[in-house]
Amino acid sequence: MSFVHFHNDVLFTQRLLAAERLYLGALDGLWGPITERAYQEFSLRTAAITKELGAFDTRSEQNICTLSLRAQRLCRIFLTRVLQGGMRVRVISGTRTYKEQDELFRRGRYGNPGPRVTNARGGRSNHNFGIAWDIGIFTAEGGYVTGRDDYDEAARIGLTPDIEWGGHWKSFPDRPHYQLRFSQEISITSLREHFEEGEAIQSYA
Repeated sequence: MSFVHFHNDVLFTQRLLAAERLYLGALDGLWGPITERAYQEFSLRTAAITKELGAFDTRSEQNICTLSLRAQRLCRIFLTRVLQGGMRVRVISGTRTYKEQDELFRRGRYGNPGPRVTNARGGRSNHNFGIAWDIGIFTAEGGYVTGRDDYDEAARIGLTPDIEWGGHWKSFPDRPHYQLRFSQEISITSLREHFEEGEAIQSYA
């Protein structure tokens, strides 16, 4: 996945770019010259952040590049710290469209196979707004690590004051999950309303 992946949901892409104050046109779902220019500027800024803070494995890169520019920067800082701590970590999920979120929500429900992996429908997950990412920890042989202690250790090494960890949540701890920290409590409804209007969230930590 890369940011270009969202070309199949132009309105979603326009909202992401508008929240970055790069797209100033109408949220009309049409890929025209204004959208293309905003997308190219986003790509240039993404490349600059990558050059400054370093690139990682292909899977991590594909997911990091879907995040907002601020989240990209913090995610790269986090990943660098954890890798330098000797852990084999990758970013396995970044921004999702509402459609992708709904597809995840249906897993394990309505007769669909597999375990339930999320309780959030489209528009009700922080992953839908470019501000959140999930990590996976792997063994030297490439196996997926699920141990709670390993994810606690990754948080201990990698967290910065600007990053919120899902493992700290009381009602539904989510240890692989990280997101931008806000200076005040902001509801998912407020995030969705800002995003759908193409508005930036200013009250970061």
